Amino acid sequence: MDIGNPLDLSGRVALVTGGTKGIGAAIADAFLTAGAEVVVCGRTEPEQLPAAGGRQAVFRACDVRDAAQAGELVGFAVQRFGRLDTLVNNAGGSPDAAAATASPRFVEKIVALNLLGPFYVAQAANKAMREQEEGGSVINIGSVSGHDPQPGTAAYTAAKAGLLALTRALAQEWAPKVRVNHITAGLIRTESAASVYGSADGAAVTQVIPMERMGVPEDVARACLYLAGDLSRYVNGADLAVHGGGEFPARFLATRADRTSAG
Repeated sequence: MDIGNPLDLSGRVALVTGGTKGIGAAIADAFLTAGAEVVVCGRTEPEQLPAAGGRQAVFRACDVRDAAQAGELVGFAVQRFGRLDTLVNNAGGSPDAAAATASPRFVEKIVALNLLGPFYVAQAANKAMREQEEGGSVINIGSVSGHDPQPGTAAYTAAKAGLLALTRALAQEWAPKVRVNHITAGLIRTESAASVYGSADGAAVTQVIPMERMGVPEDVARACLYLAGDLSRYVNGADLAVHGGGEFPARFLATRADRTSAG
């Protein structure tokens, strides 16, 4: 069986929401390096867009929480390049907020950004992809918070858990033409997440991760290339964990600390 170079995405088109910084920019860079044309979106255009292989991503301003803008974003990508092969729903995030005092406006914004926005963009992408002989691939970027809640993340956790459930539902409805998969991202070292690292640039955090390091945006980007390419053509409705093995259970850390102090 000759599958050629499974990481060669030449001739394909990818749309990455929130693709101007952090994880999104790394994903855009990876697709450009693999030969794809890339459209990125954000609220405002940055001074520097993702670029690789002598080519640069194309920017489109968009608030994905607005269904009309989400549809226009997909339409722009299709009009610009004639097709859309991969959608990476990367835009998301939330500051910590106590559940007892979080305002309705805050909750609505977080759920809209992390759940409704991906739904709106995916709907428009599915409509375009179904018209193509090759179909397409939707990749939703989730979070370990969707599996393991932490204090201060109630709205975000609920939205990310919903995104995983949405992925599985769409995977059933849209197959076989369009595959829909999910990535559970762990602690990823980005500038915007630096506040959660703790002291010593996150040295303490690495002690609870089996891989003994925090993730970097490129780790998520490589997983996206897999889910977008031919190597995963029978992968649908999957939840791919990119978190270094998760975190050791608290009881294990406690007993390990006891053994260390006793020695």
